[in-house]
Amino acid sequence: MSRSLKAHLLLLAVVFVWGSTFVVVKGALADISPLLFNLLRMSLATLSLALLYWRHIGRIDGPTLAAGAMTGFWLATGYQFQTAGLRLTTPSKSAFITGLTVVLVPLLLVIPRLRPAGTHAPRWNVYLGAVLALGGILLMTLPARGGLSFGAVNTGDLLTLGCAVGFAFHILALAHFSPRVRFEQLAVLQVGFAAVFMGASLRVFEHPLVHWTPRVVVALLIAALLATAAAFTIQSWAQQFLPPTHTALIFTLEPVFAWLTSFAVLGERLGLRSTVGALLILAGIGATELLPERIQPTAHETAPLGGPATD
Repeated sequence: MSRSLKAHLLLLAVVFVWGSTFVVVKGALADISPLLFNLLRMSLATLSLALLYWRHIGRIDGPTLAAGAMTGFWLATGYQFQTAGLRLTTPSKSAFITGLTVVLVPLLLVIPRLRPAGTHAPRWNVYLGAVLALGGILLMTLPARGGLSFGAVNTGDLLTLGCAVGFAFHILALAHFSPRVRFEQLAVLQVGFAAVFMGASLRVFEHPLVHWTPRVVVALLIAALLATAAAFTIQSWAQQFLPPTHTALIFTLEPVFAWLTSFAVLGERLGLRSTVGALLILAGIGATELLPERIQPTAHETAPLGGPATD
């Protein structure tokens, strides 16, 4: 099996885990405040990764530390907005809005300094995708009789929009740093720094509360070990062999997995308006990622000679 195919399959498994955890985390948030949940999740994930990759920690240098801080900041930003928003909206809506990450990644590439080596500027289909996705977001988030008044938008939906921005920058940061940093080090550092940023912001943005129940413990274990420690180790490795837009394309399945899980477990159904909005978002994602584009090299292919061996 080629490394590219292996990277695609492993990243697909990660997205399945991420999609299915929307329902698990949503249930736990009835017993724990969202930012405290994130801090405990990232702290547990950091501990498990440090135990797994302890041999690589002593070799971390200044540039590697900076790469971990940058990716960790955007990772923390994405999760803080997402989890805070999830408490106030449904798992399916949260997942579809988070899916805007896929549209934002190529849109951000219009800024030359944000483009990883060998990545081209966005073409017409990216702008078409953005318009379609925006229409879908408006249908999913604005009440039918509320017009374009953002005061009528669910606060949870607005917070989730912020998470899409954070995750888009996280994908781009990984695309820049993964060719130059061992994936073991990047996995430990980004999650560790995310925990630091979450701890620093906890008292500023919420009064932490927790009632220890079985669903909180189960959600923390699944979110920390599977959806964070294992998932971001795989993503840090896989993005060496995938262009950032390929990574974003795989992420399009996250809201689909989330909706299927929410439907199976909670019986959640999208109304007609929300269904049309979800389809428009998927259409925008498809226009952004599936229409023919020029071939892009992967981060691995554009890495400088003598870069870190990560196989």
